[in-house]
Amino acid sequence: MKLLQDKVALITGGSRGIGAALVARFVEHGAHVAFTYRSSAAEAEKVIAENAVSGITIKAYQSDASNFQAAETLVNQVLEDFGKLDILVNNAGITQDTLLLRMTEEQWDKVIETNLKSVFNLCKQVLKPMMKAKNGAIINMGSIVGVTGNAGQANYAASKAGIIGFTKSLAKEMGTRNIRCNTVAPGFIETDMTDELDEKTREAYLANIPLKRFGKSSEVADVCVFLASDMGAYISGQTISVCGALTT
Repeated sequence: MKLLQDKVALITGGSRGIGAALVARFVEHGAHVAFTYRSSAAEAEKVIAENAVSGITIKAYQSDASNFQAAETLVNQVLEDFGKLDILVNNAGITQDTLLLRMTEEQWDKVIETNLKSVFNLCKQVLKPMMKAKNGAIINMGSIVGVTGNAGQANYAASKAGIIGFTKSLAKEMGTRNIRCNTVAPGFIETDMTDELDEKTREAYLANIPLKRFGKSSEVADVCVFLASDMGAYISGQTISVCGALTT
């Protein structure tokens, strides 16, 4: 059963990690996918090649989600190329971790602009076409750190907590237009970042996860597929944690 048949989705940060898993799952469920990448065209082309399916359009766009004008240009181009836009997944994000005592203004600003301002930028641009269609699903990628906080990640936690508040507000604003907005908050997911952890650190993290394993990017993508599909038609303004019961 293809839950997103003939839908058009825009996914930011889709060339690696959770973003690449999102592209793969959305295509698997019948969606046409536009996705962005920041710098590596080779990684973007690899994602396209790995997910090539007859009858499905996948296109990559180099774009900086933290730039308001770039976001406007991107959405206009996607609408021109695909004809409509049913789903937005704001996945682009970075970390610049350090204790607040050592954190520079640049490190604070960069994380807030990339993680939080980008959500404003893209949501702002997709609202009018979604309102015209009287339908839309927006999924913003948060983090359990935005719920629990984490030492050494004040900038990242603030950006992700901001996404949660933004999402709830937007869901209330746009509910009468049949536009849904939810946050997905991953816990520890197997990515390039977790691959770099030493064994002792991995064991310390795993000790606190009731399911005793890190999650998979595909498991985060599965939740996003559900929320983007008609099966999630009455779910809006929620924060769905994908964390193996870590925050329970």
